[in-house]
Amino acid sequence: MPRRYDCTDVADRTHGLREAASAVRRGDLVVLPTDTVYGIGADAFNRTAVGDLLQAKGRGRNMPSPVLVGSPTTLHGLVTGLTETAWDLVDAFWPGALTIVARHQPSLTWDLGETRGTVAVRMPLHPVALELLKDVGPMAVSSANLTGRPAPQDCDTAQDMLGDSVSVYLDGGPTADNIPSSIVDVTGPEPVLLRAGAISADELRKVVPGLETSH
Repeated sequence: MPRRYDCTDVADRTHGLREAASAVRRGDLVVLPTDTVYGIGADAFNRTAVGDLLQAKGRGRNMPSPVLVGSPTTLHGLVTGLTETAWDLVDAFWPGALTIVARHQPSLTWDLGETRGTVAVRMPLHPVALELLKDVGPMAVSSANLTGRPAPQDCDTAQDMLGDSVSVYLDGGPTADNIPSSIVDVTGPEPVLLRAGAISADELRKVVPGLETSH
């Protein structure tokens, strides 16, 4: 039976974050609020848990899970070959609604799906998410919906779709909007905008004028 905690209540939030961290460490799934939409998350380094996440969503390995981190410095252990331009984007827009696609460290033993050597990483601007991430480390987090359904802006909608596949639900109230993060590929010499989301191309180009768009 899933447990749900009201993170707008101080005591319930403290208890919920502790229970969510325990759930992640033992390989269970949790639902958490972010600054864009609600996410379903698992320990990024637990292959079985990440597989359970994809299965809970009805998502194939051809759509690998992004990773959320609690600090920009975490990138040093996860990715390789970040350009100065990529760091400029991170400095300007993290925490926030920017996902970067970078080459992951070859030594990492995770299995997020068919990533072809890359990983999509973001640091969310949400206190509940950040507190959990700083406790448990990088998490594989995807929108908390069944594949093909709209991404949820509240915990009720997420729980209606995911039900007992999730161990702990952290209810942080409705999210501000349902606009997804913008995704920028930084694996090449010039960054490429793969998805225009909450941060517009014009905003991104104020930091990286050479930003290209995918075709």
